[in-house]
Amino acid sequence: MVKEPSWELYRSFLGVFRERSLSGAARVLGVTQPTIGRHVTELEAELGASLFTRSPSGLRPTAVAVSLVPHVEAMSTAASVLRRAASGEALEERGAVRVTASEMIAVEVLPTALASFREAHARIDIELVISNRTADLLRREADVAVRMVKPTQATLLTRKLGAVHLRLHAAPRYLQTHGAPRTVDELRSHTLVGFDVEPSLRTLPKLPFPIARDLFAFRCDSDLGQYAALKAGYGIGFCQVGIARRDGLVSILHGIGFDLGVWIVMHKDARSSRRVRLLVEHISAHLKAYIATQSV
Repeated sequence: MVKEPSWELYRSFLGVFRERSLSGAARVLGVTQPTIGRHVTELEAELGASLFTRSPSGLRPTAVAVSLVPHVEAMSTAASVLRRAASGEALEERGAVRVTASEMIAVEVLPTALASFREAHARIDIELVISNRTADLLRREADVAVRMVKPTQATLLTRKLGAVHLRLHAAPRYLQTHGAPRTVDELRSHTLVGFDVEPSLRTLPKLPFPIARDLFAFRCDSDLGQYAALKAGYGIGFCQVGIARRDGLVSILHGIGFDLGVWIVMHKDARSSRRVRLLVEHISAHLKAYIATQSV
């Protein structure tokens, strides 16, 4: 029988592929650099193929390595699901729950909800995936997702919690120096904050002025990066009303804005897990309270 490489070898390979260095993979995986190097060498020997070549910018994956990645990522997801499933019995309040949410929700809204959940359920651990990418609940990349776009897959349980309102805001510091625009025409002469490469605003409801990359004097595809610029007084940009109000930002041109729906989602198979159900109900209550602060 042909010997199959162990998951440990593939895990190290995936770490090197993502980090482009042995030292980076060792740091992320919590093992030594020689161990990572040994794993990659062993995997190359067992597969009979070279996986990386050295370059000035780090380790460059070969075509074989690139072809392996989707399959190894599937193995990684399966390993994560197995670990969470084994971390607690379905009917008990213990184990791990993996949650994914967009940057602004995950960083600016969820932490207080997760902290209070921990106080009530000390034996349930939380794994938080902060990403604007839509994690695939069908492949169980996460147990629970907070999404700003409604999922359509029939095997997912979806509950709409309401909607958050986004409006143009600026820091008092910016307005003291530059004043506040009173019309859309005046807005064009101000410093605006928005996206760089990701055309996220193009899919939103029509606004009274065209949205394009060149419109922005500060360009960043991270919502957190844009929000940091707004708070620092860099310029004017869109952000959620509740978060902006909490941090003392000032609303500009009240008639310009749009809503984003908020859904909480879990896989149907997760219904049997008490810890997942508990977290879903807790997050739902917290998000509904947050959405109530969105009055405009």
